[in-house]
Amino acid sequence: MEVRIGIVQTMKELEIELPEDADHDEVIAEVEAALAKETVLWLTDRRGRRVGVPSARVAYVEVGAPAGERRVGFGTP
Repeated sequence: MEVRIGIVQTMKELEIELPEDADHDEVIAEVEAALAKETVLWLTDRRGRRVGVPSARVAYVEVGAPAGERRVGFGTP
């Protein structure tokens, strides 16, 4: 599953590949909790590296579908 995080006043965004067994709803709950409490959003990528972003600097978060569900091409709805 891919997570993209936009950072305030930065043109680049963070792209984090989560493990395949990551639960979509659980990731969203973690993001919402960090934003609500105004703490650091910590995510662990598929290689085991931890990425922390202060929630005050988060512009947006995009949580993508697992890689198996991603559709590419002209037949995509």
